Amino acid sequence: MLKNFLLVGLGGMIGSMLRYTASVLVKNTTSGFPIATFSVNIIGSFVIGWVFGMSLKEGSINWDWKLFLTTGICGGFTTFSALSLEGVALIQQQRYGIFATYFIASILAGLAAAWLGLLISK
Repeated sequence: MLKNFLLVGLGGMIGSMLRYTASVLVKNTTSGFPIATFSVNIIGSFVIGWVFGMSLKEGSINWDWKLFLTTGICGGFTTFSALSLEGVALIQQQRYGIFATYFIASILAGLAAAWLGLLISK
């Protein structure tokens, strides 16, 4: 059990550092669309789909790696809480069109990326 906590913790630290790096490197568009959070959530969705697909192949990814990559790195890298906060901010700014686009695109693109990652892993 301790090993699992350490794997998740180390992966979460790495994922969080990658998330912060993305927020520094990727600036939001001039329209206010939160592209940095959108990008990490789509990339994370792809990675988690790929890892899940690879874990279904016998001997491809063991439980420790799956835990480290999905719960750890992807969990620290992607962020629904930031998506929610940015959504509230867009509503408060009365930018309803950007809000709707951001949320719908995040959900649909996230699902598509996870599905693509799963397909590629096969």
